[in-house]
Amino acid sequence: MIMRIAVVGAGGVGGGFGAALAKAGGDVTFIARGAHLAAMKSAGLKVGGPRGDIHLVPTQATDNPASLGTVDMVLFCVKLWDVESAGEKIKPLVGAGTAVIPLQNGVDAHERLIPILGKNAVMGGVAQISASIVAPGVIAQVGTFMRMVFGELDGRRSQRGEEFLALCLKAGFEATLSEQILTDLWMKFILLAGNAGMMALSRQPIGALRDDPDLRPIFVAAYQETIDVGRARGVALPADALERIVELTRHFPPAMKASMALDLDRGNRLEVPWLSGKVAELGRQLGIPTPTHNMVYAMLKPYVMGAAG
Repeated sequence: MIMRIAVVGAGGVGGGFGAALAKAGGDVTFIARGAHLAAMKSAGLKVGGPRGDIHLVPTQATDNPASLGTVDMVLFCVKLWDVESAGEKIKPLVGAGTAVIPLQNGVDAHERLIPILGKNAVMGGVAQISASIVAPGVIAQVGTFMRMVFGELDGRRSQRGEEFLALCLKAGFEATLSEQILTDLWMKFILLAGNAGMMALSRQPIGALRDDPDLRPIFVAAYQETIDVGRARGVALPADALERIVELTRHFPPAMKASMALDLDRGNRLEVPWLSGKVAELGRQLGIPTPTHNMVYAMLKPYVMGAAG
């Protein structure tokens, strides 16, 4: 049976994974808007980079989720400030067995979606890909790294999870059906909250930052603060979480920039309230000091609404 998939938000993450899944035989429709939607409908979606190029012609795309009816799987890839509004709009996609996998940068998208879509619909997900829209209908990927980790929030291995895993593996990217998705989510959050903030503040890619003797301790402090907050919140993080995160950072392509750093460069709205801002907020609630993230949030706050903010 062909899996019906809706990709909500066809940027670097949604476009990159969605195109690969469509090429592998999934029935994929992109929910998009504006010039990007128009380009996909007229010329197809193009994804290019070191992994090879995909040109989806024709591309199934719409700005009206209700026109699709219910689907098997929703990849939910909108920006963090759009979670609730987009969640309301995709209600018509969600049937009794539909799975919605949020692939946001933060750590709370699933918590925000459950009141809107119901507990049964929402899984947890982590996307690792460096890609962005470079022109309407065109996505460029940096490096070859492409990985998705997803799982039921209660840790069981569901049939829908197994079926989606099979399609992901057929699509040729690294995929894991996790039995501890909250731990996986937090491991990405530790890395991303620190990296996004530091790359945005310095306006430099990871290669210019990770080995700098003055910057390295700030990175490490940011990672440690998020680990401390996660543990205080009851998240099961590995004993060597810090070492794993530092090691991961070493292997990123030197030109890689976190999406929030790219957004700052382009004068776009920033996700910092849900990254360093979230670490600072949880730190206050739990009595854990988070001075590095407090500073990152305070310094980037004037740019939260973009160039016009």
